Amino acid sequence: MSIVEVKGLKKQFADKKVIDDISFTVEENRVFGFLGRNGSGKTTTMKMLLGLLQPDEGNLNICGELVRFGETKTNKYVGFLPDVPMFYPFMTAREYLLLCGEITGLKQPYTKQKSEELLDLIGLANESGRIGTYSRGMKQRLGIAQALLNEPKLLICDEPTSALDPIGRKQILDILHEVKQKTTVIFSTHVLSDVERICDDIAVLHEGKIVMAGDLQAIKRQYQSDLLHIQFGTEDDKNKFCGLSSIQNLLNDSNFKEEKMNLQFKHTHFTEQLVLQAFQEAQVFPQKLEKMEQSLENIFMDVVK
Repeated sequence: MSIVEVKGLKKQFADKKVIDDISFTVEENRVFGFLGRNGSGKTTTMKMLLGLLQPDEGNLNICGELVRFGETKTNKYVGFLPDVPMFYPFMTAREYLLLCGEITGLKQPYTKQKSEELLDLIGLANESGRIGTYSRGMKQRLGIAQALLNEPKLLICDEPTSALDPIGRKQILDILHEVKQKTTVIFSTHVLSDVERICDDIAVLHEGKIVMAGDLQAIKRQYQSDLLHIQFGTEDDKNKFCGLSSIQNLLNDSNFKEEKMNLQFKHTHFTEQLVLQAFQEAQVFPQKLEKMEQSLENIFMDVVK
């Protein structure tokens, strides 16, 4: 079942096309990574999904209902975490969640019970201090709890890990991965390692267009090529190796840095055999020889060139 359907979406500010005819779908109980450089239009798209910004053209549907600019009824299905969530600093986490429940019309017994479940999920169950004393990561986690309070079918997170340290980033990603059992997650980011860790599907936005979209593992298989990282003991050893006529074709897709080099290839067995023979022929042996899979970062750089 599709939770989100976007068709022919366009948005322009003055003479700049920010979103230029994009379409994508997000399936139920999946983590969907919306990727792109800063300023690529990710936040603009999310604002249109929330009914906060009017599209120039195109349609957006959430749970089968049309999103309308202004007071859209589809927001009853949505929980939202902005990139910098704001709170009343004098409140505790429990007080804040009770306030959110009251504002959204939830009954107090339910709000209390759900708040305890969510505080346990985000690791703040034993935190009694005021929100004003919280770290950035603690506030992000509380923001997720607030967004999940009414058990939304869709959780939208705008750059949820961009300013966090490694521990805070891991905590947020673990939470997003866990909640997909009950809700669908869209999160925008330019941190590609976060995407590789938890996303099922992705869409890459570049210059207002989606240049790549689909199941993450299927995309990685489509762009599959291996990388062979070689580190020689000296630059002279590297030059002897690179001077061999037998490996010149391999060097076309290689990059070099001092005594290190990376070979990119598709025919794994043939290439590995050729490299080993070249070591013997040049009478050199590397300090390090490591086979690496194609990373999402390399794929991303290829499609946004």
